[in-house]
Amino acid sequence: MVARKPGDVVGICHRSAVSIAETLRAEIDEPARVFDGLDSLRATLENGSRFPIVVIGDDPEWVSNALEVARAADVPTVVAPPTGSERLATVAIRGGAEDYVPLGDAVDASDRVTQVLETAKMELTDSVETVLDIVSTTLPDEVFVLDAFGTYLDNSVRPDSADLYTASPEELIGQTLWDAFDDDKADQLYGVLEAALEGETVETIRYELDTTEGIRQFEARVIPITDEASRNRVVWLARDLDERDSRELALQQRRDRLDLLDRINSAVHRVVKTLVEAPTQAAVEREVCDQLVASDLYCGAWVSHPSGDGDVVYQTGSGSAQSYLEAIQELDLDQDRPVTRALRENRIHSSNELLTGSVLSGDLLEAAREHDVNAAIAVPLAHGDSVHGVLTVLATRTDAFGDREKEAFTLLGDTIGFAISAIKNRRLLFADAVTLLEVSIEGGDSLAFDLTRKYDCQCTLEWSGGTADGQTCQYVRLDGLDGQTLLEEARAHETVEECRLIHDGETSGTIEIRLSESAVRTLMGYGATIRDVTVEDGEATVTVEVSRDTPTREIIEALQRVYENTRLISKREVDRSVMTAADRRNRILDRLTERQLTALRVAYYGGYFDWPRGSTGEEIAEAMDISPPTMHQHLRRGLEELLADFFDAEHVE
Repeated sequence: MVARKPGDVVGICHRSAVSIAETLRAEIDEPARVFDGLDSLRATLENGSRFPIVVIGDDPEWVSNALEVARAADVPTVVAPPTGSERLATVAIRGGAEDYVPLGDAVDASDRVTQVLETAKMELTDSVETVLDIVSTTLPDEVFVLDAFGTYLDNSVRPDSADLYTASPEELIGQTLWDAFDDDKADQLYGVLEAALEGETVETIRYELDTTEGIRQFEARVIPITDEASRNRVVWLARDLDERDSRELALQQRRDRLDLLDRINSAVHRVVKTLVEAPTQAAVEREVCDQLVASDLYCGAWVSHPSGDGDVVYQTGSGSAQSYLEAIQELDLDQDRPVTRALRENRIHSSNELLTGSVLSGDLLEAAREHDVNAAIAVPLAHGDSVHGVLTVLATRTDAFGDREKEAFTLLGDTIGFAISAIKNRRLLFADAVTLLEVSIEGGDSLAFDLTRKYDCQCTLEWSGGTADGQTCQYVRLDGLDGQTLLEEARAHETVEECRLIHDGETSGTIEIRLSESAVRTLMGYGATIRDVTVEDGEATVTVEVSRDTPTREIIEALQRVYENTRLISKREVDRSVMTAADRRNRILDRLTERQLTALRVAYYGGYFDWPRGSTGEEIAEAMDISPPTMHQHLRRGLEELLADFFDAEHVE
């Protein structure tokens, strides 16, 4: 064993692990330096010192920063948190640590370090693997102190390891190796003890032990105690190899899961990048399928669209599972299938037991067996209340779609849904001709339907749009009902989440509302522009503008998911008139009086709309030689005409 001089191994600790680090520093005659701050460690490394580092801490951000300091100095590191976690393991692997060895939850790590170091006074060797030994192997499951005659003088055994013994650890004190083992095994173990004392070297031996759980394999390091007060004694550090193998397997499985998640996230990231450039919905769906199967994580992917009668139809697909994709295209997907449930319920459905469960049958089951398709996930492509289709992904892995992977696909489905909605909105915005749909809705249970039935009034949607927090805000006018009654009814209605009275009249009122469920919000998600919504006697008439290539059945079926009794009244193609800037300006001028136009001009050029203002209202009134109240009346009426022209041109969106 090669002795090291002080400072050749560093322990760096977070404040949550100070006791462990102080034990390392104080109990082994300072062959290791202990830092409690990254700045002092960084300064030491910058001076040219180069040695392995044991990072002790349970704060992921702090551990990541420590690894960055070590990586910059090109020194090996081992992450040894008092208790492990999947996040810390991820930080260790991505930070370039040589290994990740949690000290364990079973016993207090500081006590274990103290017990070992008080009896062993160990030296450190030249490699980072030996640093690992100090953290993992040298913090053993069992610690015994024996004299030169093989008599047990003291011990420390982890509680869960103690349960393996047929006799308690306390009963071993005063007994010999021959009392604990059969003669042949005891002779073999004693020979190792003698060699350690005579050669003053660390000896290693593997042996079997008959425990309460059967025969188990152990490995021991036998270390002679060299101080004068305790000469002719050894520290026997034993570790349960079966448990170590189990831990290493668990760690490897964790690493495999992290690697898999990293590959999944990379695949999703590549898919998202393609969405920005795809010009059409078909291009989006095709690119998504191609990118997913290109990752080698999945053997097939396909997108289905609503069929118009509650089912779905195959649209596009990609992957090596050709027989499966061909079988899907020929299959009638009824409403009991996961893909139709995903469309109807707007939530993910998955299975990791396609070949052993009851999800598949007939030709589809045979195709799945041919390509070893074990798992599938159906992901709704949704934005808000609008579900544009379903992405189904196939995998040969039996554990393909766990919670983490489903989270990634939920985000992917939302992103694709948003991209499709954006494409539809863009297509409608730049279209020269559009389709106007007139739709009738009966038997709705929202506020407008209930009020028109109860009070024999008329409800008109003045405007609807999205807010910064993603909600849909609607401004609704009621004719034939006073404003206060309207407000009281809205506050009491179960479909209204928020409401505010805008105009309070004796026979009419205007209210701002946010609904939990709305046909208006659904239509907006499909890229439709709502021209008009009127509700009378419990029946709504909705006029919708969509691009010419938008399937009518898609719009009707979307509305039917909110209101069952929805039917198409008429459909017609209309050309959009082209208005030049001069045309718009002349139209606005025709709507303004001379006084209104003058008030707007003087206020604009006088800096009234600047911040801070260049002119006050009184100064604008003086320039026009009128009273301030009259000026404000002309100014407000002029602004109202300007805004009315702009928003009327938009119609109701």
